[in-house]
Amino acid sequence: MMDLILWRHAEAHEGEDGLDDLERALTPRGEKQAARMAAWLDRQLPEGLRVLSSPARRAEQTAKALGRKYKLRAELLPEGTPAELLELVQWPRARGAVLVVGHQPLLGLTAAHLLGMGAGECSIRKGSVWWLRQRQRLEVSQTVLMAVMAPDFL
Repeated sequence: MMDLILWRHAEAHEGEDGLDDLERALTPRGEKQAARMAAWLDRQLPEGLRVLSSPARRAEQTAKALGRKYKLRAELLPEGTPAELLELVQWPRARGAVLVVGHQPLLGLTAAHLLGMGAGECSIRKGSVWWLRQRQRLEVSQTVLMAVMAPDFL
């Protein structure tokens, strides 16, 4: 069994002319969103969790709110692909849980792919978490949507 937790970065400042998109920081509201979601996650997350984050500033700030060790991975930048993300986390071969902090459309495309939604995009709101589990049932691999949580509901 493997859990993949997709956490979209919290609300960030809009891009400004001349500012590198990867340098955009969280807004004060985004900092509160990240803190609320981190508190909820901290109560749910299993021991031995791996945390991977996009190196974009807004994603790293979101990951830091959890207060656990994390690794920055370029595969999780906005232009990453679901195939790269799934290879990085070793889905569905790995055991245990991986939390990925990243961006749209990558996280939504990954969730849509795993849940059989077709080629269309699934949109994950800023600061929200989608918790997916891979399991074997009667020798068939299944992806189960365990939870969807938005910071507005915490």
